[in-house]
Order: sequence, then C-alpha cells, then structure tokens
Amino acid sequence: MTRLLVINPGSTTTKVAVFDDECEVAGKTIEHDPQKLSSFPRTSDQAPYRLEEIREFLKENNIPEESLSGVSARGGITKPIAAGTYTVNDAMLADLIEAKRADHPSNLGGIIANIISKERNIPAFITDPVSVDEISDVARVAGWPECQRHSMAHALNIRATSRKAAEQLGKRFEETNFVAVHMGGGISVCPVSGGRILDANNANEAGPFSPERSGSLPLASLIELCKSGKYTEKDIKVLTTKKGGVVAYLGTNDVREVLKMVDEGEDKAKLVLDAMLYQIAGEIGAMASVIGGKIDGIVLTGSMAYADYVRDTIGKYTSYIAPAINMAGQMEMEALALGVLRVLKGQEKAKEY
Repeated sequence: MTRLLVINPGSTTTKVAVFDDECEVAGKTIEHDPQKLSSFPRTSDQAPYRLEEIREFLKENNIPEESLSGVSARGGITKPIAAGTYTVNDAMLADLIEAKRADHPSNLGGIIANIISKERNIPAFITDPVSVDEISDVARVAGWPECQRHSMAHALNIRATSRKAAEQLGKRFEETNFVAVHMGGGISVCPVSGGRILDANNANEAGPFSPERSGSLPLASLIELCKSGKYTEKDIKVLTTKKGGVVAYLGTNDVREVLKMVDEGEDKAKLVLDAMLYQIAGEIGAMASVIGGKIDGIVLTGSMAYADYVRDTIGKYTSYIAPAINMAGQMEMEALALGVLRVLKGQEKAKEY
C-alpha cells in the first residue's frame, strides 16, 4: 500500500488529505487565522505555522508520519513548465521561496512538502501547477512585440477532469479532444488535445470576465483609466484580478447569491450573469476552432458548474459544437494523489525541474 499526504494551500486555508493508494482515508480544510497569516513578512514564512496545523490533523486522525510513503503538493507559481509530476528539488524550492514570479499561497505546497520529505526521507512532488505552459509558438504572438501571451490556467483540475472524461468515453486521454472550462473565482477555457493544453485564455489577463476578474477589457478605455490619475498601478491590478467581474457589478463574488438575485427578479443580476455566460460560450467557440472543431466534449468543471442555469445557458450556445460533460466541483486533491501514484507505481516518470 502507498500512503500519501496531499497538501493544497490557499490564501487562508490549507486543504489536506491522506490517500491509501487511490482511496482518501482522511481529509480536512484547515482554516487559518488571517491575522496570524498577515503577521508573516513573506508568504513562504508561513510554512512552519501551516505545517504545525497539518501535523495536528494527522494526530487527530491517528496517522503517524512514519507511515507516509510520500508527499504530494499543489504546485506554486513556478517558471513555465510542461505538464506532469515533478520531484521537488533545490531549484524549484529556491524559486518558490523567493517567489520569483508571484508571491502566491500555492508556493507553500512545495515548501511544506520539502520539509516533511527531508525529515522523513520520503519523496516530495508537485503535479500540474498553474504555470504549465505547452502552448504553441503561434499562440504566443499577442499583437505587440513587447508583449507575449503565455499559459496560465487551472491546469491541475482541467487535466484531471479531462482525463476522467476520457475514461467515461472509453478512450485514452491522449486520444481525445476537449474544450475544458474551469469556472470558479477565475475562469480558464482551454483546448485539451492529445493530452496537452494547447492554449489558455489566462484568466488574469484575458478571456471572459469571472466572479472576481475582469477578463478582456476594451483597450482604449483601460488606457484612459490608467492615465486618469484615479487609480494607481496597484489599484488596477487588484481591480482587474480580485475585484473585477461580477463582484464589481453586484458586490458579491458568490454565484449562488447571484442566482438567488436572478430568481428574485433582479434584472441587473440577470444581465451580468448572462453576460458572463455569453462570454464563456464565445471563448469555448474560439478554443474549439484551435482543434478544428473535432471535439469529443465540452468539460464543465469548477464550482459554478453545479448550477443548472449555468450549464443550460452555456449549452444553448455551444451544443452545436459538442455535448457538455458535467464535471462540477474540483478534483484537485484526487488529481494530486493520482499524479504521484502513477510515478511511484512506475506508470509515469517524475520530471526534473
């Protein structure tokens, strides 16, 4: 039996689980004290504090650390890399600690996994971080030489749900074509073909607006706002990546609340929700063209996919392309465990960062 500890850090939580082979035997979302977290100068400095609470979780569930075969962690904002499972090594650790590309809570996954790895002499891995970048050269050309498109997407959940959708169709993952749509606080729409994410809208910069992000904006209007003196550079970054989209219009980033507003007859809420779904459908059509329209299915995943209204509205626009495959929710913890299991069982080879 292979026993894995799976670690998935978020901004104020750490999701943690223990898997015996493919079976989750214990799991918890640890809620951290926001004031305590804010007291650390850098996000990476939170690692010992979060690790202490992870160890408390193990004690609560009578799981001795000596029984662990390995640690699987959510990948942080690494340099652009190919999809797959990577051994946590010194080069990766240095990038995560220094937060060279972004000071993001997900960086803590590899850092915490490394501490346990060194203490217990067991391997530590990350799988499919958001910086997975396998898009082609033609997809990188943005339209201005000093700007380049790059892949940034919910790669872990997109690849996991696409792999599961392939299994449901009785096909190998590498033989399928999907447009996968992760719909959470941010929205990623990706063509997945031959086991690769061929393109991505990069939810922080473009694509449909989402509960928290502005998506693509009219360029001339954005330039005028930047020149106006009304906002600082930091303001613009926050407003477009954390306080844009639905929350900017309606004051909430919870789509469940928006659906309730719609049910209660609020016209503005319906307009904003329908506009977001309209843009998602448009992005699906654009990404379907990247793989020639030969699509096995449109994979709808993330928390928004639980809502019938969301799925039905998108379906009205896109059913001519391919049938929707409902993969509501997230498979991140399972995906992190299965990625490492494939390596430890010799089905895949771990990659070096």
